[in-house]
Amino acid sequence: MAGILEGKKILITGVLMESSIAFHTAKLAQEQGAEIILTAWPRPTLTERIAKKLPEPDKVKVLELDVSNDEHLARLEGQVREHLGDRIDGVVHSIGFAPQDALGGNFLNTPFESVATAMHVSAFSLKSLTMALLPLMSEGGSVVGLTFDAQFAWPQYDWMGPAKAALEATSRYMARDLGKQNIRCNLISAGPIGSMAAKSIPGFAELASVWDSRSPLEWKLEDPEPAGRGIVALLSDWFPKTTGEIIHVDGGLHAIGA
Repeated sequence: MAGILEGKKILITGVLMESSIAFHTAKLAQEQGAEIILTAWPRPTLTERIAKKLPEPDKVKVLELDVSNDEHLARLEGQVREHLGDRIDGVVHSIGFAPQDALGGNFLNTPFESVATAMHVSAFSLKSLTMALLPLMSEGGSVVGLTFDAQFAWPQYDWMGPAKAALEATSRYMARDLGKQNIRCNLISAGPIGSMAAKSIPGFAELASVWDSRSPLEWKLEDPEPAGRGIVALLSDWFPKTTGEIIHVDGGLHAIGA
């Protein structure tokens, strides 16, 4: 039986470790029939090593891409055409970064320069990445990003919280403006995962411990696959009229009060 991404061409960012949601998205995408291309920054060689653990490693190309670099974005379309042809069907935005002084309880003292970096890399890049690839989505497509529920102020998360709120708003405006081109833009709001990005947040264990007591469904920090399944579902044709949405893959914690 054909997979739900059979024949689709997908660009996936953020594959840094085997424990990342992006890696499991790439793995599931290949298993479901997609042809994929990966982007990486700042160490493409790390992503190349991790890509060897995918089901079809010989079919994967890794491109160097700093989403805050206009030159990298300008050359991306041509690089993707070279390896995937004249169209792509989906884009996965799994990118987030904030300088250390924007995290870990320093919210009131963080300088604007660090806030601007967090906003640029974590939120604005959803728009800039999509626009760089827009000429390849003339037949429509699906853009899926990753957020961490921005309705709340989380311990230690600090300026990544407003950055995720900006990401969520950006996704809604993109859904508004790209719908006429049959391009859907949605987000997965995942629970905490013990990835490289998460471990860079001071006090991450305190934040993650909330799930032990409040999540209706058992939540496992070491299991990124549920979030990856959500992304693959949104990339597929099974959500043809869903856009501007945030799907929670967090064990149901978002629905539970104190």
